[in-house]
Amino acid sequence: MQKAILCLFLLISAKAMAQQNDTTFIKQLLASKPELFSGVLNHPNQNEVQIMYTQVNRDKNNKPSFKTFSYRLNPKHYFYPASTVKLAAVIFALEKINELKVPGLTAYTTMITDIAFKGQTSVTADTSATDGKPTLAHYIKKVLLTSDNDAYNRLFEFIGRAEINSKLKKYGMTESRILNRLAIGDSGESERNTNPIRFYNGEKLVYSKPAQYDANNYPLALSNLTVGIGYMDSNEQLVNKPYSFANKNVFTIQDQQSLMKRLMMPEAYPTKDRFHLQPEDYQLIYTYMSKLPTESEEPKYDAKEFWPTYAKMLFYGREKEAVLAPNIRIFNKYGDSYGFIIDNAYIVDFKHKVEFFLTAVVQSNEDGIYNDGKYEYETVCYPFMKNLGRSIYEHELRRKKKYQPNLDKYSITYQ
Repeated sequence: MQKAILCLFLLISAKAMAQQNDTTFIKQLLASKPELFSGVLNHPNQNEVQIMYTQVNRDKNNKPSFKTFSYRLNPKHYFYPASTVKLAAVIFALEKINELKVPGLTAYTTMITDIAFKGQTSVTADTSATDGKPTLAHYIKKVLLTSDNDAYNRLFEFIGRAEINSKLKKYGMTESRILNRLAIGDSGESERNTNPIRFYNGEKLVYSKPAQYDANNYPLALSNLTVGIGYMDSNEQLVNKPYSFANKNVFTIQDQQSLMKRLMMPEAYPTKDRFHLQPEDYQLIYTYMSKLPTESEEPKYDAKEFWPTYAKMLFYGREKEAVLAPNIRIFNKYGDSYGFIIDNAYIVDFKHKVEFFLTAVVQSNEDGIYNDGKYEYETVCYPFMKNLGRSIYEHELRRKKKYQPNLDKYSITYQ
């Protein structure tokens, strides 16, 4: 009996060791380029850096496997995830459509949002859609193209807070939580209440979702929740007290990349562990994750407000005059708020057969005042993200692979 227990222990220990990330490679890579990274490397705590890079290795049948490298990962050390939570909402909204199995209900069915609680807002039309009709598919496009806050809020209301967090747990993202809508001061009872919604095909009511209330709490033991020396309140007045991130969304770097890998390479997971998405769902997400705002006709965007690299922090650093690499596509979801810049990406170079996952967060808030809109994005965060993405890409260009990947499934015609 003791021998059997010892064997089991050794097996579990070996498995755990195999799953550990390499924690030295990224540090050495960054240190080898002091002209690019010394500013952040000299202040890693101040800049809140966490990085996760995953290599993809294909077998002869093109099935992927992963090797992961990390830098300063700490799921208990809080950072504000901002808009990165929206990708989970996109996936879970499409899953909900599929799981309801209501005849005539699709992501393209007209979606009317009603009111059932104080502070909620309704939606009966969407002027950014050619036909003026709000739909889940159109909200998803806006979320992925330009990180539209209202579009995300409508997905949040459709799924419901309890279901969102149940899905996170189901897919192993146990160190994260999504509690509220964004950019409307959603908290307390308002975040627990989600709107009633009706779906129509023409004049015919297809499905009605009642208002929902989530009584659950989602406690997490986290550090770094109280930060800075002051903050601007809702009246634009300075409060000389530390700012609290308690009871806000949490989406760790590990969980973000786990979501991205499962989305981009479902074949790497057992069927039961894959997202409940149809081929057309994957196509919708892949297209608008990688499409540039200037390539979109519906919705149509002003290039001065949403330039080509607006949503591509890693590799381009959001530079307005960046020269686009013709063979590279970036499938990603970024976030920016409270001085934090986060990007969760799968980057592909079709010509050189390069593919990798990269997820990172960096912050700069030198005056220690939160919610004042004064952060060093341009001088610290954007250059860091650009240089990080390009440094990993350059390493991938040199990396030898036994089998070259077939990347055809990610090659999309953008019209």
